[in-house]
Amino acid sequence: MEWVALLLFLSVIVFLLAGFPVAFTLGGTALIFAGIGVVTGEFNDALLSGLPNRVFGIMNNETLVAVPLFVFMGVTLERARIAEDLLDTLSGLFGTLRGGLGISVTMVGMLLAASTGIVGATVVTMGLLSLPTMLRRGYSPEISAGTICASGTLGQIIPPSIILVMLGDVMTSAYQQAQLEMGIFSPKTVSVGDLFAGALIPGFLLVFLYVIYIVVVAIVRPNTMPAHARGPDEQVTAWQVMNALLPPLLLIFAVLGSILAGLATPTEAAGIGAMGALLLAIGRRELSLARLREVMQSTLRISSMVFLILIGASVFSLVFRGYGGDDAVRGLLESLPGGVVGAVVVVMLVMFLLGFVLDFIEITFVVVPIVGPVLLAMGLDPVWLGIMIAINLQTSFLTPPFGFALFYLRGVAPPEVTTSQIYRGVVPFVAIQIFALLLLAAFPGLVTWLPQQIYGS
Repeated sequence: MEWVALLLFLSVIVFLLAGFPVAFTLGGTALIFAGIGVVTGEFNDALLSGLPNRVFGIMNNETLVAVPLFVFMGVTLERARIAEDLLDTLSGLFGTLRGGLGISVTMVGMLLAASTGIVGATVVTMGLLSLPTMLRRGYSPEISAGTICASGTLGQIIPPSIILVMLGDVMTSAYQQAQLEMGIFSPKTVSVGDLFAGALIPGFLLVFLYVIYIVVVAIVRPNTMPAHARGPDEQVTAWQVMNALLPPLLLIFAVLGSILAGLATPTEAAGIGAMGALLLAIGRRELSLARLREVMQSTLRISSMVFLILIGASVFSLVFRGYGGDDAVRGLLESLPGGVVGAVVVVMLVMFLLGFVLDFIEITFVVVPIVGPVLLAMGLDPVWLGIMIAINLQTSFLTPPFGFALFYLRGVAPPEVTTSQIYRGVVPFVAIQIFALLLLAAFPGLVTWLPQQIYGS
């Protein structure tokens, strides 16, 4: 009945494209297929008795508690005008250099990524704050749009990234399942901290490549990124730089440092981040009672969406396996030419294409549990695979014509910036992303070295 599993997967894609809510589409479609299978005698209804335990396991998962805490941290920092202060300070610091404003936007995107971890919020915030300034200073719309979209999606890979928290939980289950299938009955584990450590070098590598590209364009095509003549009211003092940079940097170091040093679990560090963001907002006098209510409501909406999707994906996964879908996927990947390399290439290509129509949450909770155990059973490193998936999805979100980051920026861009200009602007950054993926594939140590040094595994 493997063909029914394939039909289930395709039906979910069709319903999602039709605009139905993700969480209810995943769970509802799976239950419809299970009901038809029970009536026709092709599906074992005893499998459905495992649903309560699965839902309780999600509710009882301590790692996933980090998700609403990191969301609260990100939303609070977004409301505290952190991005605005950073951009004003760094653009004043580097804006007199040719391409300096583009470098400033990239640096702010990196800091926001490490502070918030929410891609949509970062792209929208950067679009609202940076795009008018860049256009006003004579930057070409293509360069401006590409820089904002690329730097905004760094939240996918630079910790503490919400996708890495969710990927860490999913990869742990997939890794343990793969080892059990290989006859290893005392399986090793992979933690969110491993993924955070593994993502640091690739994340900074992407930032470095972005900056190099901006510098090269500023030299080759100086008219696209003119230097800015600083006015008397735009002087930046050392105190302004410290006031803008120090608080978010201290918060980032507190969160990441406590995890990487082994002083706190990701969930505990998320609690530190949430409290630190709250104190930072209060210290900047940016947190009224009404704004706090907005932050809490936004956190509740985002967290509810994540966990509803996770529950729906759990139902989908159970029914998909009940129809033998996991066996079909395993057989397909193992029969591909090129062995493990061919399997990885095909999976990455499928995920890249799915990133056009599905959000990273659905791909993480639906696709990774299906293909993860098969790939890991082939001997791949789970941290390397997790980081490759994260950067692959980040690339997909940048790629025209369906990249989510492009839609976010289009929603806040002024009318004079056309959609085609946005598309042309991101193409070089997509090429940079693909180059980074090839580098990580050729040199896996860029991902695995730091976790080995920190955790010895």
